[in-house]
Amino acid sequence: MRVAVVGSGIAGLASAWVLSRHHDVELFEAGDYLGGHVHTHRVAQAGRTYDIDTGFIVHNPVHYPLLTAFFEELGVATQPTTMSFAVRSEATGLEYNATSLNGLFCQRRNLVSPRFHGMLRDLFRFYREAPALLAVEGPGPTLGEYLAEGGYGAMFRDEHLVPMACALWSSPSSGILGFPAKYLVQFMANHHMLQVSGRPQWRVVTGGSARYVDALRARWKVREHLSTPVHALRRHVNGVDVTSTRGTEAFDEVVLACHSDQALALLADADPLERAVLGAMRYQANETVLHTDASVLPRSRRAWAAWNAWVPATPGEACTVSYCMNLLQRVESPQPFVVTLNRGDAIDPSKVLRRMVYHHPVYSHASVEAQARRGEIQGHRRTWFAGAYWGWGFHEDGIRSAMDMAATFERVVGMRPVAA
Repeated sequence: MRVAVVGSGIAGLASAWVLSRHHDVELFEAGDYLGGHVHTHRVAQAGRTYDIDTGFIVHNPVHYPLLTAFFEELGVATQPTTMSFAVRSEATGLEYNATSLNGLFCQRRNLVSPRFHGMLRDLFRFYREAPALLAVEGPGPTLGEYLAEGGYGAMFRDEHLVPMACALWSSPSSGILGFPAKYLVQFMANHHMLQVSGRPQWRVVTGGSARYVDALRARWKVREHLSTPVHALRRHVNGVDVTSTRGTEAFDEVVLACHSDQALALLADADPLERAVLGAMRYQANETVLHTDASVLPRSRRAWAAWNAWVPATPGEACTVSYCMNLLQRVESPQPFVVTLNRGDAIDPSKVLRRMVYHHPVYSHASVEAQARRGEIQGHRRTWFAGAYWGWGFHEDGIRSAMDMAATFERVVGMRPVAA
């Protein structure tokens, strides 16, 4: 069968890889590189070149089994990394690195701070009590409602849990408090984040995440169409017409491996069911800057971590995060390589290396309900959907969605004649 795959993020790459074993697959990508959030930049500094990631960075074998197996199949090398987490609050001047006692109390005054110790008590209480949410029937409360009902302190909420969740989901703090608490706790429990010890070893792709895309392209038989945005799809009984900058071409089946809002926009003949399911899952744009300005990291070097959350002084202003890529990718350089989200105006323009905009899913009770309805639209009218938005928005979710789609695809298409 002739199959079009639209979008080359992890879901599109995995979809094309699996389907190309038995079908004639063509991959359409609007951008000028394959990978989506797999984005590795070659930058020069002090006479040396470095490969620095700004999108997908980390994984671990325990919670990313499909991705790990994918890397092993491709012969992609990985290396250990740290997932240390730090916070700086502009309002109070508080800084801490939650990874070690020395980092936690890098400001020695916190040793005798009742407020700081109260935050730690709330942290351990959350670890103990939050898993009970998983037994709650129905959608349950939002995170903001859960914390208020549980009497958790403002410091734990505003200077730990919300900044950490903002860093995980690249979301403004207002969105995090509206996040379904049960969904967040399920993710944390699945990733061993509700415990102090016994957490898995995280890893990064050696030489940058794009190395796995290079390995994949060297092995597959997929026809690639870079810088070829798709404008519209129109389904009919015998196939799907795909209109792109190449013109209108006929395919037997199409896989939409782009974001849910993009997928819906491409369906020129979307039906009410597709609008209801895909329309419930929203995305937000996040400004992302690769730079060498250390001023966005904590003031104390002892507080520097792989993930550095910044809590603004102005109430209501969004938390942001800066990734120290030297720690994450084990890079040695005269100045730190930093990836900062949604705080570009605080960065010295002379130290900016790259500017990007990435889009990430926004989770709500409506979006979680829509996820459960995937089967109602999957394969409907020769159209298939894959994307990390069907899960928690991470790389493993993207590849899992592709594998699930491909399994259903082969079962359904195997019973369908090429021409009806």
